[in-house]
Amino acid sequence: MEDLLLIPGPTPVPSSVREASARPMVNHRSPAFARILQEVLEGMQWVYRTSAPVLPYASSGTGVLEAAVVNTLSPGDPVLALVCGAFGERFARIAEIYGAHVTRVEVEWGSAVPPELVEEQLRRRPDVRAVLVTHNETSTGIANDLEAIARARGDHPALLLVDAVSSLGAMPLEMDAWGLDVVVTASQKALMCPPGVGFVAANGRAWEAHRTARMPRFYWDFTLLRTSLEREVPETPFTPAISVFYALQEGLRLLREEGLEASFARHRRLGRAVRAGVEALGLRPVADPAHASSAVTAVWVPEGVSAQSLVDAMYERHRIVLAGGQGKLSGRIFRIGHLGYVRPEDVLRCMEALEDVLALLGVPLERGSGVRAAEEALQEVAV
Repeated sequence: MEDLLLIPGPTPVPSSVREASARPMVNHRSPAFARILQEVLEGMQWVYRTSAPVLPYASSGTGVLEAAVVNTLSPGDPVLALVCGAFGERFARIAEIYGAHVTRVEVEWGSAVPPELVEEQLRRRPDVRAVLVTHNETSTGIANDLEAIARARGDHPALLLVDAVSSLGAMPLEMDAWGLDVVVTASQKALMCPPGVGFVAANGRAWEAHRTARMPRFYWDFTLLRTSLEREVPETPFTPAISVFYALQEGLRLLREEGLEASFARHRRLGRAVRAGVEALGLRPVADPAHASSAVTAVWVPEGVSAQSLVDAMYERHRIVLAGGQGKLSGRIFRIGHLGYVRPEDVLRCMEALEDVLALLGVPLERGSGVRAAEEALQEVAV
């Protein structure tokens, strides 16, 4: 039985993307690679819905979060960090480590950050230089209302720095239309590619801030990278993840073929099916239903059941890889990813396996209920 990867990332990779990544190496300073680089960056502008330059780094998502901070802020700058889970906390810690004065706007994990709370905080704090927001918090399975948070900023001069690592391509995000200043993502999520490339898109306001930002940087320097990309033969200042760029060519082709709206609808449909399935099995998702993520569902472990035992049994008996909890939810939840190249049949296989494992662990349930509920949700008309 083939392993089924259902975690929030890395996500399953289509066979054509795997094949593309296996192509022979080229000189990363050659016209041949320059054409690949340009094609991928133009494709990323399409995914971001932006005319702003998109900068690629050989890094994880955390790397480009750091790039967003150090290129737009100075030590001592007041920053608001919207925290509703482990990744919002990580974004806040990065800014603190570089010397920003971070005020956390923290809500209960499993809840979304209310836009009116952001508006209230900014009204009281005209000095704030940036707001850090995680669009999709994979540690809890909630999605913040990014468009409403952007509106809540109003005419406050603070930059909006957005972690869209697990949301871009999977749920609506309009960088230009919503006035988002810096948005970061990575290759291993909705783009359906292996890990290794992080992206940052920065608008004009962010570039203005960059000119006076004084946090230390070398590898992450926006100007260094943009200058290389704007040469007659575009290149990166340091060695790029060439194989991942091959994969991105194909991943972006598949995403264009599907269409962004269709991708958003597919992710919503899979999310509804997973939540319907686990609830039919008597389990309770962590996230507020009004803000449930289209990318991942976090689920409370039944009383008396070990989260690690459940995750281990899913793999040992069914070759399905699920994720455990993070931070203060470690040991209390498990997470089912439905992000990227995940198909309806994968969700049904997961529900069938989850029923078997729960029964093995002594959890009372109605046989077949999870699969039936997921099937019904999958047949609903997408909205």
